[in-house]
Amino acid sequence: MEFISRHKRAFITFGIVLCLSMSIVTINYRQNPTFIENALGYVITPSQRFATNAGNWVSGKLSVLTNLAELERRNAELERLNEQLMADNSRLNILEKENERLTALLEIDQKYASYPKVGAQIIATDMGNWYNRFTIDKGTDSGRKKNMVVLGTAGLIGLIEETGRNYSKVISLIDSSSSISAKSIRTDDIGFVRGDFELMEQGFCRMERIDIAAQIMVGDEIITSNLSDIYPPGITIGVVREIHPNPDGLTKHAIIEPVEDFKRLNTDLVIINEPRERE
Repeated sequence: MEFISRHKRAFITFGIVLCLSMSIVTINYRQNPTFIENALGYVITPSQRFATNAGNWVSGKLSVLTNLAELERRNAELERLNEQLMADNSRLNILEKENERLTALLEIDQKYASYPKVGAQIIATDMGNWYNRFTIDKGTDSGRKKNMVVLGTAGLIGLIEETGRNYSKVISLIDSSSSISAKSIRTDDIGFVRGDFELMEQGFCRMERIDIAAQIMVGDEIITSNLSDIYPPGITIGVVREIHPNPDGLTKHAIIEPVEDFKRLNTDLVIINEPRERE
């Protein structure tokens, strides 16, 4: 006993080392857990499972929230890009229409290059669905005079009927009081293009006093003739759509579709600056 007492520290150290060595040696050979390990497993395993599931759930939710935030960011970016594209498309449409307008005005300026011209815009129209009478933004202050001829981007519109200092009133060729000496560009057959109240509702007018033997036919282009006392010759009026004989058996008339759309008339017009006085 005295020997053990004197060497107690050594015996304890030896015992600890021995136990650890036995644990290391037997751990590879042990097939089944101990009773205490099983008992601890019943307690610890559910907790571990719960902790693991809870962790996975939280991780999943955080992932979903992260994905949602990313999707919202991307959606906002796409909406911004879409708005930008729509704005760019609108600007392109405006530029395209402006280009078409300027091109049309340039073409009509070149087509009637021998006539001095000035631009004008429609600022008001009489009651109704058709531009048979309307007001433009040029008057006597700009040198406008009665009987000046008004053109659109496609052809003849009409003439100035009345002028004020900063405006002029225009009567178009589809108005029932309008009368224009005209001819077929293909056959030179002569007649008078006049407005007709009933035809105006279709945007058409009538060419009257055509000789019954005239070779004029559907599809012919009608222009102002050199017999007009106001309108310069060679200005396009419209196209023949129908031809009908008159009851007198000596003449016939044609239904004319103007080249200008008098229901949707462009606001940009051209005025020829050399009025020809009525005789």
